[in-house]
Order: sequence, then C-alpha cells, then structure tokens
Amino acid sequence: MNLLEEAIIYSTVMHQGKVRKITRSPYILHPIEVAQILSTMTDDMEIIAAGVLHDIVEDTDGTIREIEKRFGDRVALLVDSETEKDYPGEDRAATWRRRKEDSLQKLKSSTDEGVKMLWLADKLSNIRSLAGAYGEMGDKLWDHLHQKDPAVHQWYYRSIAEYVEMKLNKTGAYKEYVDRINYIWPGTFDSSKAKYKEYREIDVSGCERIGKGAKAEVFRYNDEMIVKVYNEKNTYTDIEREIALARSSFVLGLPTAISFGIVSVGKGYGAMFELIEAKTVSELIAKNPEHTDYYAGMMAEITKQIHSTKPNAEMKFPKASVYIDNWIKRARFDQKLEEELLQTAAALPVSEYLVHGDLHTGNVFLSNNEPLFIDVDRMSVGDPIVDLSSMYLFYVGYAELDPSIIEDFMGISAQTAKEFYNSFIRQYLATDDKSEIEKLDRKAALWAFVRLIGQIKKKPVSDKEKAIVDRLTEKVKEII
Repeated sequence: MNLLEEAIIYSTVMHQGKVRKITRSPYILHPIEVAQILSTMTDDMEIIAAGVLHDIVEDTDGTIREIEKRFGDRVALLVDSETEKDYPGEDRAATWRRRKEDSLQKLKSSTDEGVKMLWLADKLSNIRSLAGAYGEMGDKLWDHLHQKDPAVHQWYYRSIAEYVEMKLNKTGAYKEYVDRINYIWPGTFDSSKAKYKEYREIDVSGCERIGKGAKAEVFRYNDEMIVKVYNEKNTYTDIEREIALARSSFVLGLPTAISFGIVSVGKGYGAMFELIEAKTVSELIAKNPEHTDYYAGMMAEITKQIHSTKPNAEMKFPKASVYIDNWIKRARFDQKLEEELLQTAAALPVSEYLVHGDLHTGNVFLSNNEPLFIDVDRMSVGDPIVDLSSMYLFYVGYAELDPSIIEDFMGISAQTAKEFYNSFIRQYLATDDKSEIEKLDRKAALWAFVRLIGQIKKKPVSDKEKAIVDRLTEKVKEII
C-alpha cells in the first residue's frame, strides 16, 4: 500500500462508529473530503495523508507518536498543527474560545505552506457543512454547537481566511471558503475575494536588495521601479491596508511613494512603486558618512512634517497607542511593572496628528533629490514618541543586544548610527540644549527597550540574552 491508502484504512478504523455532529453522516467522510480538497491544491502525498489523519489525535485514541511511527515526522507535524490543546475535566463549551485561540496561534506563526493548506481544507469542509445546515435551519443551527454565539464563529473562520490568504488566495479552495463565509455572514469579506483575480507576475531573483525590514524586503526591479516583497509576518489584508494608508498619506500632501498595486512574486506578493534613480537614505549614509549630519537633518524635516499632519475625520488611521500597549504585553514583565508601563502609556498626550510607526532610513528614499517614505502599514495617529523610540531602537538600542544588528539592518556602523541619531534628535528638537535632548532621549529609550525586550522574548531566550533582558529591565525601571 502507498502512504495515502494506508492513511485511509487507518483513519477508517479509528473513526469507526463515529458520526458528524450536525449531519449525523459517517465521520470518515469528513477526513476523506479534506483529502480531496487538498488534492486540488497539491500532489504532495504527505500533506494529503495528513488531511485523512488530521482528527485522529483530537477525536480518537490515536496519538501523535503513533502517527509519527506509522506515517513519518512530516505527517505527524502537519496533524499536530491542527490538533487542539486539551483541557481535561473542563467543559468543551467553556473552553471553546481558548482552544481556538491556542490553535490559531499555531497557524499564524507557521511558515509551512502544508500547514496552511491543511487548515484551509479542513475548515472548508466544515463550513460547507455549516452552510448547508444554515440554509436548512437558519439561526437555530447555533443551538446544536458548543459555541452558541454566531459572531464568535465568524471571528474564527474569518481569522483563518486572513492567515492563509497570503499563500493560498489564488486557489479555488480559498475562493469557495470566502464565498461560504459570506453566505453565512454577508459582507464579512469583499465579494471580489471569491472571484478569479489575475496578478502581474514578477521575478526578483538577481535584483539588488536595497532594504530589509521585519515584514518585507525591498528590491530594485529596474531603473524606474522598486518592489516591496512581503514575508509570512503579513496577511494579505495588511498589504491592502498599507496601500490604502499610502494613498491617504499622499492625499494629505505627505511625500510618500504610491503603489501601483499588488504583484505576484513567486508564491508570495509584493507592491510596486515608481522611484526613479532612488536610493535609501541608509545607502546614502553608508556611501557618504561624512554627510551624516545632512541626512539626519533631512530625516528630521520629514519626521516633523509627518508629526504636524492631521488627517481628515473620514480617513481611517488607527491609534498609535495600540502599538505601545502591544510592546508592553509582548515584553511579559511582572504584573507591577506592566501596570506601571500601561499607566505611563495611558498618560501620554492625546494627539490627532500622524506618526509613521516604523520610521528609519531604510524606509526613506531620495528620488530626484526629493525624500519619499514607504512602509506605511503602521501609519497612525498618536504621540510622536512612537517614531522617536523607533529611531532610538534602530540606531542605538540594538547595540545593547549586538552592534552587528545595526550594521546588518541599516548598512552602516553602530558608531555612525549613533552619530546619526544624535544629530537627528538635535535637529528634530531644533536645539542644542543638553537637558532637553536628554529628556527626550530617556523617553525614547524607555519604549525602545520595552520593544527590544519583547522582540528577544519572542523565541527561547539564551543565558546571554537573559542577562541582556535583565539589564534592560533594570533600565526600564530606572527610567520609569
């Protein structure tokens, strides 16, 4: 027998006698349907076999170890990605939301396309069943489920659509999934998402990389165009939002590059920008370090222009305070310090003016001697400290962890970066008053260190990193 045949037989035996909750049909029909949906997206037999086996651990006596032994590491990993955490002794209805949030975190953090395919296939099978029952029963359907609130189900299915969209929105399975969501919850998604869409396909292999950030890389595509290629840390919705925010910023008179739309880059996506003979300010500083003071002044002027721009009421810019609150929560401080930081954040002056949200010289280009900024996905309304702390982090703060991070990220030495930051702050404040500069430095350092601690704690922390976290935490306590 081949892998798929063995998986079908094993799954049939393990699910013997079980039926689906709503339709009361034999349960085995569901994993077989999931495998069939997967076969429309891939010919990888391990992924398709995982579709047949995806409910074994959750709904039978089977274990991940047994699946690993019978079908291999890859199949076991895929099945595990779809297996919900168990809460023994607790009511299934009471733990519904918790179980879904735990599982969604696995999906959101995974870069494995097979995981995304498996999730999409399973949930498409489920929502086909839900949509059929909804057509027959209407809102009485929800009384038959552990979770009675249809709005919570909508949140769950919508979240999955957003997390798999970047990789799979070209597939028929994704289009059908969105269509079924909109059938049960009209208007959840733009109906165009359920229709065929042709993207311009481009290849960036061999293109010069001129910028790199946490969520994307920027390549020079030709003499007139650059392309920003998004990574797995984005959803497709993030890309659409960034393009919309860029257009709003342009309407407000800010010097931002306008995207010509989304393009297909391999299995991912990018946005094209026209930037004739453009270089990032990072590139220019690296090439002409003797002019660091001049480029710092340029950055100070564009920053002040952003910070003095007030959007129209109908423009939907988010609140920057959300980002600060997230920095605090990701740092996972003890309760007392977290509360102090949240109170400090809440006490920041209320502002109706814009902040960039991810300000640094890799996001600002000089095109025809005019500065233009990109990466506006975090453009928001709030206190300027959001941007000033970003500048501190990128040019000073990262040296606390490793100076080479600054050199790799910005393309300039840590020493030049520090000189650039000092000049930037002085020109931004338009003063040489040391007390004023030091006062702002401490505020910027506070939020930069909080953000850096959160970044370090995103993955397992080494002994060396723990020592850095402890040292930075003491600095945070001192400043606050």
